[in-house]
Amino acid sequence: MRNLARLALFFSLSFVLVFLAATGFRYLTLRVDWIRVLPQKPETFLTILINAAHWALSLAMYLSVVITLCYAARNRCFAPVTVLCMMILSIGFNFGVSFALYHWRHVPPAQITGRQLGESGLILSNSINRNETAVILLNGSAQPLGPRVTAMPDRPLFFQESTANAQINFPPIPFTDNSPWYIKNLAIDVRLNAQQLEQRFNEGITPYLIYAGSLVFLLCSLGFILEFSVWPLANLFLGILAFRGILAAAGFFNSPEMQELFSTFLKNMIPSSLVVPIIFAVLGLMVHLYTILVYMAKKRGNHDEL
Repeated sequence: MRNLARLALFFSLSFVLVFLAATGFRYLTLRVDWIRVLPQKPETFLTILINAAHWALSLAMYLSVVITLCYAARNRCFAPVTVLCMMILSIGFNFGVSFALYHWRHVPPAQITGRQLGESGLILSNSINRNETAVILLNGSAQPLGPRVTAMPDRPLFFQESTANAQINFPPIPFTDNSPWYIKNLAIDVRLNAQQLEQRFNEGITPYLIYAGSLVFLLCSLGFILEFSVWPLANLFLGILAFRGILAAAGFFNSPEMQELFSTFLKNMIPSSLVVPIIFAVLGLMVHLYTILVYMAKKRGNHDEL
């Protein structure tokens, strides 16, 4: 009972810490992206914060499970109790946060405006490659859709009085993106998973619990991966790779193309909203059965040696 209480406390702390840290990081990222596009309309602090929290909730679901599984493997916690406890806590935390974010959307918050990045004659160009197109905003960032002068290589200067209805959309601010491709793909997959969870919650409590429960069930089944090596960091690395694969698979199965393929293949025998949860549940059940059989085989082998 004491180990179960410690496990629950460890999972709760891991989830809260990951969620708060990811929310803060994502908020700063969204804030910079919003300023980057020279916004014409004021944005709300709560809107950006809620979008960041949805992204962080998706990331916290995965990381809290893998960290707690590492803790359970190190402390030799009873596997069935560990899985049941983690499923209850994970679904409870995710449902509670989703419920709060859903109702906070209806709160009228104060609006915030973007900070001006320059005065009249602001030049937007690529700081690395000087041979690309440069744009001069005659009225500065206060009116990014106002008059501008476009300078293209080997071409005369081109003046536009207004770009509100322009067909050519030049990049507004020349920030360079040096993030590695795998970081970008991870952020995209986390965002897609967050959108899927939010969509399921908007559909109702039952669709959300079915999808989130099957996903957490699959995640909890990967505890055997964290016992491959005697090195805890190596096990953690393997667990993160496995969870990254599930995150990518979730985005793949929930893509419009795969949903259309499921609908065509199954011919409406199963609702399309249940196909992905059934896949997660079946995969998780198979992995759990494999883990049980391996445990029984090892126990029988040790008994025969004695």
